[in-house]
Amino acid sequence: MLSVPASQAPIITVDGPSGTGKGTICSYLADWLQWHFLDSGALYRVLALAAEKYGISSDDEAALVNLAKNLNVEFKVAEAGSLVNVELDSMTVTDEIRTETCGNAASVIAPIAEVRQALLSRQRAFHQSPGLIADGRDMGTVVFPDATLKIYLTASAEERAKRRYKQLKEKGINANLRDLSAAIAERDERDSTRAASPLKPAEDAIVIDTSTLDIDAVLVNISELVRNTVPGLQK
Repeated sequence: MLSVPASQAPIITVDGPSGTGKGTICSYLADWLQWHFLDSGALYRVLALAAEKYGISSDDEAALVNLAKNLNVEFKVAEAGSLVNVELDSMTVTDEIRTETCGNAASVIAPIAEVRQALLSRQRAFHQSPGLIADGRDMGTVVFPDATLKIYLTASAEERAKRRYKQLKEKGINANLRDLSAAIAERDERDSTRAASPLKPAEDAIVIDTSTLDIDAVLVNISELVRNTVPGLQK
């Protein structure tokens, strides 16, 4: 795709809870289209990690807002389907932010309205030519409401817990499937009922339930949506 002004560059948002395949789908799209990439969920995890390192409490809103405004974060897709590399101040923190502890900490600070506002302009700054793939939970509803294509991936808490359990076991990490399922259900409830940017599909989003679909089937579906929606792509 030819370079266009940033304000006119297309945006594809992929929202939904964790464990639905968002990361794999988004890295595939970013690699295929050679567009910029924003992992907003990782952004909150990076903030949670930075807060821990600097000794900032989750209830110190002023300090969290100041920290959010000064985060230097980059997302780099090595290849399609691979885990996105996350850098904070040029230091790789990909593994550190993927722990359950960091994820839970991010979920606690994410509902704070002032923190979300501080990160909003930072997220929108990722919108550059030739285009942007935005992975998150409120990309299509709040951050990029005028996105070219909005996708919302979902799956049952039980299925997502199984996927997470498999990932952890493959890494040699002990886990309890029942505890994982309960934690995911609790996080879903917290994220979907929060006052600030609750987790929900945008009214014009295309919802895809991945509970019974493998990643290849989801990719075929979404690739076709992209070809039929984004101007200038080869059919």
